[in-house]
Amino acid sequence: MDIPTVFNIQKFSIHDGPGIRTTIFFKGCPIKCLWCHNPESQRYNVEEMQDSEGKTVVCGKKYTVKELLKEAEKDIIFYEQSGGGVTLSGGEVMTQNSDYITELVKGLYYKGISVCIDTCGVARYTNFERILPYVDRFLYDLKLIDSDMHKFYTGVKNDLVLENLKKLSDAGAVIDLRLIQLDKVNNRDEDTENILSYLKENNININKIHLLPYHKFGSDKYDRLNREKVIFETPSEEILNNTKQRYEKAGYTTVLGG
Repeated sequence: MDIPTVFNIQKFSIHDGPGIRTTIFFKGCPIKCLWCHNPESQRYNVEEMQDSEGKTVVCGKKYTVKELLKEAEKDIIFYEQSGGGVTLSGGEVMTQNSDYITELVKGLYYKGISVCIDTCGVARYTNFERILPYVDRFLYDLKLIDSDMHKFYTGVKNDLVLENLKKLSDAGAVIDLRLIQLDKVNNRDEDTENILSYLKENNININKIHLLPYHKFGSDKYDRLNREKVIFETPSEEILNNTKQRYEKAGYTTVLGG
């Protein structure tokens, strides 16, 4: 079995789903968001980068399913006390080896550990379908509703993103929609109204909407990887609150942050 590369295992995470969680970040993503705050996640292979002190370090490590399950079990008491669990993130977890991810998700499920999947939606739906019975929640990123703009800022159109969102909703999945907020890029009133129209017209069932203000954390990683970076701006508090109110008025439970 092809073993994916993991670039981080974050313990005591509180922003990647409910409760206290262990978030496992897989390396490799089919899209390249210009604002990505984990550029080391974009390529599927192990690579070198500079650490904050200028030393060369290896980014990425291979773990067997058994090793990840053992790592996740270490904090099971915290999951039980907080209603937490394990979140599989990336990069993009749903483009990793499907047999491996299915075995991992099943292993967590049968150990009684709640599973969340953080995804950009750019993956074959069959990969989602295989793990659907064992996943408690999908943290579904919708970057931009306009497909041409989506391609400009991420490298691909959003047809597959919207198609998979619809299929997951129809299948009864619990979906938290995560909307990154980039000033004057995707958080104008018309952007919000277009997203609301899409959700209503396609009967998309959303559990909760998370508005994620853009931040510059991690921008130094581009320098340490010798890659070009693009800096965006964070919307004002007034604009963020206005956007939040628009979604709430439309009937969606909406929060600022993860």
